Amino acid sequence: MAGGSAIRGSRVGAGPLGEEERGESAPRQMVQYYCARGHVTAPSFAMGDEGEAPEIPLEWDCPKCGFPAGLDAENPPEPIRNEPFKTHLAYVKERRSEEEGEALLAEALDGLRSRRVTVAD
Repeated sequence: MAGGSAIRGSRVGAGPLGEEERGESAPRQMVQYYCARGHVTAPSFAMGDEGEAPEIPLEWDCPKCGFPAGLDAENPPEPIRNEPFKTHLAYVKERRSEEEGEALLAEALDGLRSRRVTVAD
């Protein structure tokens, strides 16, 4: 078994590997986004070929809390409000008034009672 260095194919003072193959990195612009909880996120965007400014989104999701973050530190966007789960009965009550519900219930009970009488006879 040969003993040796954990770094193979390199010599002392060689410098970082692969820099020449990758080339220069693109110029970048950092933009700060602010969420309602006070977090600051600063993603960087690559500049265009001729130094033109990148297309920057107006909102960015905060990686810490998930709320939307905006460009204005004084007025961050409001968090999205999720409506609570509604039951079937809640949807029915939205569509029907109390009087309509009473009329439908009476009609259904009459139908059940008439079937019960005919079956029992």
